[in-house]
Amino acid sequence: MRYTPHTDADRRAMMATIGIADVAELFADVPAAYRFPPLNLPAPLTEMEVARELEALAEENTHMGQVACFLGAGAYNHFIPAVVDVVISRSEFYTAYTPYQPEISQGTLQAMFEYQSMVAALTGMDAANASHYDGATAVAEAVIMALHVHRPPRKKVLLSPVLHPQYRAVVRTYTQGMGLRILGDEQPDTDFHALAALCDEETAVVVVQNPDFLGQLHSPAEMRDLAAAVHAHGALLAVSVDPISLGLFTPPGAYGADIVTAEGQALGNSLSFGGPYLGIFAFRNELVRRSSGRLVGETVDADGACGYVLTLSTREQHIRRGKATSNICTNQGLNALAAAVYLAVMGKQGLRKVAELCWHKAHYAADRIAAIPGYEVLAPKPFFKEFVVRCPRPVADINRFLLDEYGIIGGYDLSHDYPHLGQAMLLCVTEMNTTDEIEDLVQALNEVTESRLIPLEEVF
Repeated sequence: MRYTPHTDADRRAMMATIGIADVAELFADVPAAYRFPPLNLPAPLTEMEVARELEALAEENTHMGQVACFLGAGAYNHFIPAVVDVVISRSEFYTAYTPYQPEISQGTLQAMFEYQSMVAALTGMDAANASHYDGATAVAEAVIMALHVHRPPRKKVLLSPVLHPQYRAVVRTYTQGMGLRILGDEQPDTDFHALAALCDEETAVVVVQNPDFLGQLHSPAEMRDLAAAVHAHGALLAVSVDPISLGLFTPPGAYGADIVTAEGQALGNSLSFGGPYLGIFAFRNELVRRSSGRLVGETVDADGACGYVLTLSTREQHIRRGKATSNICTNQGLNALAAAVYLAVMGKQGLRKVAELCWHKAHYAADRIAAIPGYEVLAPKPFFKEFVVRCPRPVADINRFLLDEYGIIGGYDLSHDYPHLGQAMLLCVTEMNTTDEIEDLVQALNEVTESRLIPLEEVF
């Protein structure tokens, strides 16, 4: 089926206007030998045949329904209620463009308003926007927001060494050429006291993660002490969180965070081979006019009826141009809608239940693995759903064995980002992991200590 909006009369009128008698004249500058080259395409297929071929290609990929996954590190395998995909697949949302015209965009605007309201409640912050590309760019935008706050400008940024290493890399890429000094993550010290000691009157923002990249939970008291130390120098505190963990633990707004960011993929969005994802971004009221991304507000029309509009569009280049707070030009609306539906369906108790399942299953797995000779669980602090395991063999070799022999996707290899930990793996356990899967993982890891693994470099 072809979509041809122009009639023959339309075409004749356009050609008459530009002074040509045939469309071919538009291609006169292209040598005749190159205008219609042979494409050597295969014979056409029916819809049924195309569907069958695509299904065969798809089956060559391994998906989460076929394997047990213990890989996290920023992208998590959580259960997605069926209603999420049903709602976001509705054409009113699926094909919606930026809601610049409120009179025809009330559904999209209300959905974004509800999303923002739930994110603000979840994080304990005053306001939230909708939204950013992913958790990494949300952290980078938190740094940009902090730079806009201070007059005269401050040029020092402190990043925790246990902030996601890819987030740290994105911050550096985002801010290159701005003359910033980005410090704090050069040493492997995970103690926030060491980070606070680096803060001074030149510091714009201190960025930490809780639970951090290694899965460690930092107590509200520890976070309040950090916030007090940061605020004493007039700097801002930005905290990156796991949104699922907020169903169980103290939200950052309760311990003094100025900006809260998160990767929202865990809230009703699939792993999707790495994207598109959702950058959650929340902040205190004092920072609302420094926010990047769009904010949706609730108001009333001339008749007093409730309505929704874009408001405080400080990031919009078409409004602010060179004074815009950011060049973010998308709101990841469909991903934000999925998160809103997920949060609405789960509710407070459902989200807490998911968090509790993650906590208990992760600790069960850690206890079982710690009992295997040759393995050491590194847990100097409480952890949520991720924990570090020091292994007797290179992690790459272990992961290959897990996948080949047991159909298990193993943990994240920490040797490149945290070489001081040795042969260490970051394992993640969510509500999706069954007891049988955990026992299979334990059995497989136990076998690793008893068998000879062929090193990865010998395979290729």
